[in-house]
Amino acid sequence: MEVVGRRAHAIWMCVCVALITAAHSFYLPGVAPQDFVKGDLLKVKVNKLTSVKTQLPYSYYSLPYCKPEKIVDSAENLGEVLRGDRIENSPYVFKMRDPQLCNVVCRVILNAKEAKEIKEKINDDYQVNMILDNLPLVMPFKRPDMDSVVYQHGFRVGLKGQYAGRTEEKYFIHNHLSFTVKYHKDEETDAARIVGFEVKPFSVKHEYDGKWDDKKRLTTCDPHAKRTVTSSESPQEVEDKKEIIFTYDVEFQESEVKWASRWDTYLYMADDQIHWFSIVNSLMIVLFLSGMVAMIMLRTLYRDISKYNQLETQEEAQEETGWKLVHGDVFRPPTNSNLLCVYVGTGVQFFGMILVTMIFAALGFLSPSNRGGLMTAMLLLWVFMGIFAGYASARLYKMFKGTEWKKITLQTAFLFPGILFAIFFVLNALIWGEESSGAVPFGTMFALVLLWFGISVPLVFVGSYVGFRKPAIEDPVKTNKIPRQIPEQAWYMNPFFSILIGGILPFGAVFIELFFILTSIWLHQFYYIFGFLFLVFIILIVTCAEITIVLCYFQLCSEDYLWWWRSYLTSGSSAFYLFLYAAFYFFTKLNITKPVSGILYFGYMLIGSYAFFVLTGTIGFYACFWFTRLIYSSVKID
Repeated sequence: MEVVGRRAHAIWMCVCVALITAAHSFYLPGVAPQDFVKGDLLKVKVNKLTSVKTQLPYSYYSLPYCKPEKIVDSAENLGEVLRGDRIENSPYVFKMRDPQLCNVVCRVILNAKEAKEIKEKINDDYQVNMILDNLPLVMPFKRPDMDSVVYQHGFRVGLKGQYAGRTEEKYFIHNHLSFTVKYHKDEETDAARIVGFEVKPFSVKHEYDGKWDDKKRLTTCDPHAKRTVTSSESPQEVEDKKEIIFTYDVEFQESEVKWASRWDTYLYMADDQIHWFSIVNSLMIVLFLSGMVAMIMLRTLYRDISKYNQLETQEEAQEETGWKLVHGDVFRPPTNSNLLCVYVGTGVQFFGMILVTMIFAALGFLSPSNRGGLMTAMLLLWVFMGIFAGYASARLYKMFKGTEWKKITLQTAFLFPGILFAIFFVLNALIWGEESSGAVPFGTMFALVLLWFGISVPLVFVGSYVGFRKPAIEDPVKTNKIPRQIPEQAWYMNPFFSILIGGILPFGAVFIELFFILTSIWLHQFYYIFGFLFLVFIILIVTCAEITIVLCYFQLCSEDYLWWWRSYLTSGSSAFYLFLYAAFYFFTKLNITKPVSGILYFGYMLIGSYAFFVLTGTIGFYACFWFTRLIYSSVKID
């Protein structure tokens, strides 16, 4: 038996380590590798312009950049559209392993409106994003506090500065791009695979002799005269009627990095020790709570049950104190029981979605190279998990002696998604008002409604029908006809106080990981450490369950039997702390200045907190539901 136990322990440890390292060592990329031979065309695609200051993405061609003959949108999945990605073709076309210098893309003469738009984008620190062979463009730079090279996604539209001896601030655009394409060559064949795409942007006021035509040679950048751009000493100013000539260089570098590891530089994580600290910190909370639960279950409950089962005389029975006294009321249906059924069902739906998404992500199916994959997977899983939402709410509803199962089904199908959709619609209208590419188009909005009404709602009905057909869950003890009076409670057992206390530990278990999630969303960085996140999620489940059981036991010992809603709100209150932390993060880490961007941030964080409330509340409720049924089925009741 001991050998089997050790083997099981060893297997469990291996699984944990595998999950943590999964994101580092193994993922299934979004595309199959593509081989290029010398001279093959490499087409650069452009993505949205992004800013951490405004959080409003814009299409690349919203600025007067060089356009191809025909702009073609790349095939996008639902997740990409919801993220605001707008991937289009560009005039930047290279030939594999064919270096080029001073290639002129086009010449643009700005009007007042275009100059104003460029200045606004420079002011708001907008970044230009490009893609080659599914790899995002990065700009390498050395941080003074670190020896290694750090990569910044995309490059800035331009910069602000002053001419020597002048105080007036001017705007300069990055109009010369020096690209570096890194490739890994196959030793046996001549084929190569692209493993890196880097850029160094410059602002250069290009000059030429005589009148302009498309074949004109530049005097500022001429490969024949071996004159190349290496600095931004005479930058290109942005003003009305100014002429801008867009140029680029491209060089090819052979790299030792293999295709399977090409994302490693993008996903380099210098702070994995913090994640381990987060895990250890959360485990300490879990051990503390597990100790308390074990003490209650083994010592107190065992003693209580033994004492209650040994009571023989009526006088002794009348002298009972503690949780057994409320046995006739503990399973009395709560007020607003219908709403509780709806929220529990929704929580089950959310739990199923998160769990399956986490497993797939930890195994590498949702790597960052599969743009929009995570969002699409979550959306589709949410829709298909509707069957479990209907089942859970109908089972609970029947236990509460409910008869109108169709009514509860409709509420489950529409309440939570309806509130989310209303907030999302208002936020989307604000983004539309700003003419941002982040606004979800009408067609996509229609597709979302179709997924909701066409798949999710019918599945909720199927789940409810199956759940309601099953025999009702029997209570372990009979409920009295007349409710028992609840004695006056101590100040620390006040519902408001105990609910707020209950949310602190579940939030404490996840808040360090929450920092990285917020950073990846609002500072446009990749989040890929799903192995860590999966462990934190397991810890969150255990913490929510244990804190609710502990507080539920204290409540029943105080002869207060109104535990149904209290168990849901105890662990669910962690969402309140999550929203407070989001506000703290907004004021300390983000440089958002526009009111619309602030409303967007708090709107999306409100949606996130509401979802977290439903998830943690449901975990707490089911833990307490199991606990109360366990202890009341263990005592003899006359």
